[in-house]
Amino acid sequence: MNDESSETVRGSGNVFRDFGYVDADVRQAKALMGTQIMHILDAEGLSTRQAEARTGVSHSEFSRIRQAKFSRFTIDRLMAILALLGQEVELSVSVRPRVNREPSMTAPHPTP
Repeated sequence: MNDESSETVRGSGNVFRDFGYVDADVRQAKALMGTQIMHILDAEGLSTRQAEARTGVSHSEFSRIRQAKFSRFTIDRLMAILALLGQEVELSVSVRPRVNREPSMTAPHPTP
């Protein structure tokens, strides 16, 4: 590929929106909180078993978070886990009309 055939495309800041997921904002929020949980576990050197002992949250849930499998979590569950890890969560919500975009053909299984 030469320089003339490449094009830079700026994303929206939400990769799930860029790929056409209907629940992109929820997925983004879960990913951001899950990432914070992973950072805390790493910073404190906690295994999933140690995190379970400290918080009462099952080690299998921490394993799913480590694997970035957030579909079984609700936003409030992730917030509760962060609180159990000694974190304060502050959310900011903006509401505006949705930009009409056709969903991407590569968007797998949009959530109803």
